[in-house]
Amino acid sequence: MYFEILAGILLPLLGTTLGASCVFFMKKSLNHRVKEAICGFAGGVMIAASIWSLIIPAIEHESSLALGVFSFIPALCGLWLGIAFLILTDRLIPEPSLDTPLSTLRENRMLILSVSLHNLPEGMAVGVMYAVMLSSGNFEDISAAFALSLGIAVQNFPEGAIVSMPLASDGMSRPRAFLYGFLSGVIEPLGAALTLLTLSFVFPLLPYLLGFAAGAMIYAVMKELTPIINKDENSNMGVIFFALGFSFMMTLDVALG
Repeated sequence: MYFEILAGILLPLLGTTLGASCVFFMKKSLNHRVKEAICGFAGGVMIAASIWSLIIPAIEHESSLALGVFSFIPALCGLWLGIAFLILTDRLIPEPSLDTPLSTLRENRMLILSVSLHNLPEGMAVGVMYAVMLSSGNFEDISAAFALSLGIAVQNFPEGAIVSMPLASDGMSRPRAFLYGFLSGVIEPLGAALTLLTLSFVFPLLPYLLGFAAGAMIYAVMKELTPIINKDENSNMGVIFFALGFSFMMTLDVALG
């Protein structure tokens, strides 16, 4: 079981690593159709995970404490805290869009720092999922937790590419550019591991943390992925893959949960 948890925590980093490896065999940015499909599928998984894996468990946790009709409050507060945190982070360190032309990405250090910091809430979301599973002892939820890790890993693929490929185009060696792309994703498993290591301290705050993670996921989808999904008005590929990702995550959460 602990091996599965470790694999789930490291899966998002694998997505970043594969994206960063594009620097070795691609000269230009990812094909837009590929990005549209990837972002659509990842967005569907993340939205479904926000509902069934994060918000609903947060409300059910508070319902067990006999809060009645007010059991939604911790999840709601956490959700807005997550959104507010990402808005503040974007204000302080704007994240480059996955669809930004490579020629405009010249501030290498800020690029790496920006992507890394924006990956932290996603790592926390993964950690929260496994923390809830460990605290409840319900290891049947491993499929849903792993699916969330997979969705974030899919989203991280183009993110790894937008770090490594601009660095290489600016003259950095490909191995070094790949290393920086890889390092931009390391903060996600670190954030997940930190959440798990502090489980005994954060357990009373789990409903708020679940809501926080959901808010971070929703913000990431709406701000980073939706513009790419909807860029081509004549294509429905992003919408179709969004529905596929949503269906995939919903099936795992409901049927296997």
